[in-house]
Amino acid sequence: MHFLLRLSMKLVKMKNTALAIGFIAFVLSASTFAYMIEPETFETWFNSLYFVLTTMATVGYGDYSPSTFPGKVLTIFIYVFGIGLLSLVIGKIIDAVADFNRRREAGRLRYQGKNHVIIVNWSKKAQYAIEEILSTDPNIEVVIIDEIDKHPYDKPKIHFISGDPSSIDILEQADIKNARSAIVFADARIDEPSLVDGKSLLLASTIESIAPKVHTTVEIMMEKHIQNFKHVKVNDFVLSHDAVSRLAVRSALNEGSLDIFTQLLSRQKGADVYHVTIRPEWKTYEDAFFALIKQGATLVSNKSDMTINTKLNEPIPTDAKLFAICDVEVYKKINNVV
Repeated sequence: MHFLLRLSMKLVKMKNTALAIGFIAFVLSASTFAYMIEPETFETWFNSLYFVLTTMATVGYGDYSPSTFPGKVLTIFIYVFGIGLLSLVIGKIIDAVADFNRRREAGRLRYQGKNHVIIVNWSKKAQYAIEEILSTDPNIEVVIIDEIDKHPYDKPKIHFISGDPSSIDILEQADIKNARSAIVFADARIDEPSLVDGKSLLLASTIESIAPKVHTTVEIMMEKHIQNFKHVKVNDFVLSHDAVSRLAVRSALNEGSLDIFTQLLSRQKGADVYHVTIRPEWKTYEDAFFALIKQGATLVSNKSDMTINTKLNEPIPTDAKLFAICDVEVYKKINNVV
């Protein structure tokens, strides 16, 4: 009994790889011995393998059973050691799955993927951003980076990395170099706006230093800090609360206009602004404008230039990036998106 107890303790402490090799070796050798002892009973080696596995799983259908003394001794051996070994393997598998889920929830797993969106600093605004991203494209994967110790939004395609987002190691765990874009939200846990922007500036500069090709958008608390973010070559920045104030004014001065801005801000309803692929036959803005109108879209800008409808006769620049307002079905038709 003491021997069996010591053997069980050693098996429990075995590494998963060694245990898997031992389990396979046990099954194969037991199957081979069973076939060698009673070839008439099992007829083929595969049948003996089937007998060993059903015996270890305690199902014992009875369609194969040894009739000789050595065969029965081997069966007893399989009962004593095989059933315990199989139970141990199943337990190890369950432990491995549970450990994986614990590490995933704690943000300890390295993300492996491409063209994902990284969200830095968790908040309610970050949650709204993720919901907006997924409503735009349900296939996009999102990686959240924050110093909290538990996954804040555990849903499919939402991954979590726990740690200091200004650390290069943490950013590499999120595979920042292969990311499509990164959004840095202001840290809501810091009360002083200057300190918030200082932290965001540090994060943005770290991202730009190791992944300059990744499109970076940063939320800024104070307008006077915009110039500092331009120095680190942040692609876009959003003034915190600025949009809310401006929308409130638009609503007060132009009754009914708020619904228009709301539709443009969210892809969850109504029309939206989409990038339009330039066709070879479009030589001027006028060509693009009328071609899009016929398909149900309205040309609004070339990059940030929203005055192009006042210069329709001008040729479209080679580096142009046209945007139009339309619904998602029209967008798919225009850009041949399936």
